[in-house]
Amino acid sequence: MEKKYVVGVDLGGTKIYTALVNLDGQIIEEITIKTEAEKGEKVVLDNILKTIDKVLENVDRKEVKAIGIGSPGPLDIEKGLIVYTPNLPFKNFELVKPIKERYNIPTYLDNDANVATLSEFMFGAGKGSKNMVYVTVSTGVGGGAILNGNIYRGSTANALEIGHITVMKGGPRCGCGNTGCVEALASGTAIMKRAKEALDSKVETSLRNYDNVTAKEVFIEAERGDKVSKEILNDALSYLGIGIANIANSFDPDKIIIGGGVSEAGKIVFDKIDEEMQRRCLTTIYNHCKVEKALLGGKAGVLGAAALAILESK
Repeated sequence: MEKKYVVGVDLGGTKIYTALVNLDGQIIEEITIKTEAEKGEKVVLDNILKTIDKVLENVDRKEVKAIGIGSPGPLDIEKGLIVYTPNLPFKNFELVKPIKERYNIPTYLDNDANVATLSEFMFGAGKGSKNMVYVTVSTGVGGGAILNGNIYRGSTANALEIGHITVMKGGPRCGCGNTGCVEALASGTAIMKRAKEALDSKVETSLRNYDNVTAKEVFIEAERGDKVSKEILNDALSYLGIGIANIANSFDPDKIIIGGGVSEAGKIVFDKIDEEMQRRCLTTIYNHCKVEKALLGGKAGVLGAAALAILESK
């Protein structure tokens, strides 16, 4: 029987989003339920199985090529293990084996940054490229890379920790323990932190009009002309651009795709990235590499898990 479908599972700390997807990336069936992580690993596994059961209800399982799972890490993808993750109750938990055994369908696991990269490569803004880097800028900064059409994981499957590229010697302390990381200077969290530091001073800023200030309010007020907000974003986005220029010079990709909440601010973000790339990239690399906004939004995780299933089961 012809294999027409794959199943993608986007496993998160608060929800599980599972879909039956055809080989062109079209979602046929989908379901989202709460992860219920606080109830322990057995409940989470049962919930994953429930979602897979649901999307397979109206299809012959012999038509399903593979199951892909995207999960927060660290993972041991060779053994199909979730080693540990702060938002899930798993510790050295064998996730792939029970799923593979239950459905008798090849099952693959990878981290959420890699599957988001695969989603944009196969079905989104990176479609048609051979070498592509995906950068997500939201609470933190992460990413993944496609080299010669294949996901690049590195020796320990921890490659492309883009948020921890150093772009400012002696800069602010990052959550990783280092100083001057892209994540400590250019993430949504970093922008929010700078805004709160301004509010703790006596500087005049329209950010005082809000009860709670996040990166979103900084972008809004910068667009309205607030000097402090514009200064914060100019600094943060410059450091993001420096990080992306480093990536371009390192990988010489066809495309760099930018996703995550910060990318939703649009032109101001991409103009600053372009400015830094033009200044810092080798001319040949700058002229060839296109920087584009990610297209898949909230479906990137589930479609990336589906893309993982398609690529790994070839």
